[in-house]
Amino acid sequence: MRHLMNITDFSVEEINELIEVSKDIINNGSKYSEKCKGKQLATLFFEPSTRTRLSFESAMLSLGGSVLGFSSASSSSTAKGESVGDTIQTVSCYADIIAMRHPKEGAPEVAAQTTLVPIINAGDGGHNHPTQTLTDLLTISQEKGTLDNLTIGLCGDLKFGRTVHSLITAMSRYKNVKFILISPVELQLPDYIIKDVLEKNNIEYKVTQSMEEYMDELDILYMTRVQKERFFNEADYIRLKDYYILDCNKLGKAKKDLCIMHPLPRVNEIAKEVDSDPRAAYFRQVKYGKYIRMALILKLLEIK
Repeated sequence: MRHLMNITDFSVEEINELIEVSKDIINNGSKYSEKCKGKQLATLFFEPSTRTRLSFESAMLSLGGSVLGFSSASSSSTAKGESVGDTIQTVSCYADIIAMRHPKEGAPEVAAQTTLVPIINAGDGGHNHPTQTLTDLLTISQEKGTLDNLTIGLCGDLKFGRTVHSLITAMSRYKNVKFILISPVELQLPDYIIKDVLEKNNIEYKVTQSMEEYMDELDILYMTRVQKERFFNEADYIRLKDYYILDCNKLGKAKKDLCIMHPLPRVNEIAKEVDSDPRAAYFRQVKYGKYIRMALILKLLEIK
């Protein structure tokens, strides 16, 4: 029995296999429509979510399976004081696979110690969000045709952004990838990721506070929102929330084949006018999320 806690739980070869299965699902969806008939997915979301939870549910339903679960901690027995371990052990008696989101870092690892079925980490605090990373990798592969030889700009909240942390870890395993780290000083990428991932793997990177400075070099621009729920001080959030706003003017020097991504939800960091630009891939990215989760469910349930 395997789980997905961190993107590094899968080898590059396994990730590439998931991407290929996802592409086959995109092109030949009907042949997958009953692959999970009789199987149940539990979505246990101790923290609010729209895209990730519904994406998992849509993925399982599209595979012919069924779904049960809850969308907030207040509607689970944890509100009565039940431990995460007990909740997971109970739910794993009902379901064949679990997708779990929790505000506390490491909670899915705790859950994995008691579960009877595979667990997918659907986000744990500011730590990891591996299925968003798989979504991002499929998006890049589809939009750019490769995962090698790319310059990726990461803009916004690089300190608390779990999607950014996971993406850097994943892309550092591909060839000739470079990063441009764009953030205010207060939201810069944590030192441990710079040391343990970028520098350890000799990945080239540049740090800047300017969105425009390296715009003409980027193959990917990955925008993130400043996350209010990660701040202890509301004044700091208000000061930083609109630090970067991507608009058509700022894209003036960008490459014609730039791919603009965002894990969503968007607040103000991408102007609505950018949505009509063919380089805006973030809503296509949402669709890719369903397909990669379908492939992941099949892999963890060992369904060919």
